[in-house]
Amino acid sequence: MKDFYFTEYEHRKPYSPVPFSAARQFLYQYLATINICMGVWYFHWRWFYSLNTEALWFSIPLALAETLSFLSTTLFIVNLWAHKDEPIKPAPAMTSEIMAENERPPEDRPISIDIFLPTYTEDPELVRYSIRDSKAVSYPHPVDIKIHVLDDGKREKMRAVAMEEGVNYITRTDNRGFKAGNLRNAMELTHGDIIVILDADTRPFPQFLERTMGYFRDPDVAWVQTPQWFYDIPEGEGLEYFLKRKLGSKVGRLGAFIERMIGKIQVGKDIFGSDPRMFYDCIQRRRMNYNASFCCGAGSLHRREAVLRAALLRYMDEVEEHAREASKDMDDPELSDAVRLGAARGFMSDTEVTPYKYHVSEDIYTSMLLHADRSREWKSIHHAEVLSKMLSPQDLEAYLTQNFKYAGGTLDLLRRDNPATLPGLSTGQRLMYFASTFSYFAAFWMMVFLITPPIFYFTGLVPVKGFDLDFFIHILSFQLISQITFMLGTWGVNTLRNVQYYVAFFPLNIKAIWTVLKGDTIKFKVTPKTGSSEARLDLVRPQLFVIALNVAGIIWYLGRMALGYEYDLLGFIIATFWSLLNMSSLMVIVRAATWKTDESRLL
Repeated sequence: MKDFYFTEYEHRKPYSPVPFSAARQFLYQYLATINICMGVWYFHWRWFYSLNTEALWFSIPLALAETLSFLSTTLFIVNLWAHKDEPIKPAPAMTSEIMAENERPPEDRPISIDIFLPTYTEDPELVRYSIRDSKAVSYPHPVDIKIHVLDDGKREKMRAVAMEEGVNYITRTDNRGFKAGNLRNAMELTHGDIIVILDADTRPFPQFLERTMGYFRDPDVAWVQTPQWFYDIPEGEGLEYFLKRKLGSKVGRLGAFIERMIGKIQVGKDIFGSDPRMFYDCIQRRRMNYNASFCCGAGSLHRREAVLRAALLRYMDEVEEHAREASKDMDDPELSDAVRLGAARGFMSDTEVTPYKYHVSEDIYTSMLLHADRSREWKSIHHAEVLSKMLSPQDLEAYLTQNFKYAGGTLDLLRRDNPATLPGLSTGQRLMYFASTFSYFAAFWMMVFLITPPIFYFTGLVPVKGFDLDFFIHILSFQLISQITFMLGTWGVNTLRNVQYYVAFFPLNIKAIWTVLKGDTIKFKVTPKTGSSEARLDLVRPQLFVIALNVAGIIWYLGRMALGYEYDLLGFIIATFWSLLNMSSLMVIVRAATWKTDESRLL
């Protein structure tokens, strides 16, 4: 087999899920309740007693940004409210064990499982690794497991690799529907009871099926999602060695002293913020409490019946909607019925039943449709244990490509099937799907937070009445309880990089929102598996502009102070501290833009 850069990381082991603690959960819920109550108290003061009436154009947008941020925070609090891990069950052997009693066939048979490996432009030799690890998956019973390479690239070399490995090769005449269309085409050509979806670079561990198939003993379980773990994320280097390499041994000793004082510091660790542990071990895992954990594609298992049923129900709804739209302005009942029937027939003749919707975020979209199917009340399972490994984006452009696809595809749900109004979803599911879409609107309030300090520097205006004792009592107590609450809610998971990129992604999320508002199609782009050895500061121009604006503002205000102009020292200290926090988050993505991929990582 061809060697790639990641072969040197084969020894790395995945994290273990944070163990459940009833005491920690109770303390979190107690503090979260206090946090929400204090938020109401804080914003009552903020809107009715703290606005600077002499600069409402400045004060109101900031108060509104804070309020929207608190709404997003409240949704996050609700998301993290409780654990509800599903107990692991023994792996089934026969179809009768995964079906309801009234649906079991007269003749029982072993379960059949299809493993899908969709690919488009990935190196066939890279896909070979995934094929071999899929072949190495074990199972305690003699079931029928078939591996299928779904090649939308129509490459002879990929076909040859599949043939050499003894797995099925599937392609099609066009690429309609992107990855969703690729999966749909494969579903029509296969017959497995359970479908496993991997990516071209997803390498399942031997126990993948044995640890997850037991969930399907519950006939209402539609799919199981396992965490995606990127095992090639840069681990960085210690501060001592980084400073020594860059600035010499004397400065390196300073780094060693700092590490002795505050602990190990890894410079360059997870440079692109690719580690998804917070998403899987905190967000997705806690959504089990609302039966709202959604499918994320790679590393998931699906009951074929559930996917087909969702497609049929959605098709029927679309037929009815099309017929109703065609006859909505007609007063004659007989004519209206005739038009409805004709419109329905025309729609059915031109439209196919689609197991996977042609949507760039086909995973979350299909999940939402299944959760909305009240006739079956499908369940989703998030299995907290890591059971596969994947490759992370190798440069900032690849990372931005991946996240724009996620952002645009998720926001597009609001336009197609808004979770706030989609019939069939429970209140908890509605809140969780809405939270997924609403979080991307943080770009707007982040912009307000980022430009507030420079407005102060250049105008001398403050967005509050004054920095008095009342101000500090409200803001410090509210922020303190918030930080403690989230420390407990995300216990055992490092969230710093996630928070930094949450701030730094404001231009990308605004671009995604604008694309959806214009009605443009979110185009599917395969996340590149190769990296770049060149700096790409052109990708972070907005972040550089905000950093320059803050630096210029600080210099400007210091100049005013030096020249004897009137100044607000306390306001300057607060604004400077705020600027430093903002710039520390923005510098993370700027650092990523200048990070050069090692030659060994250029596939």
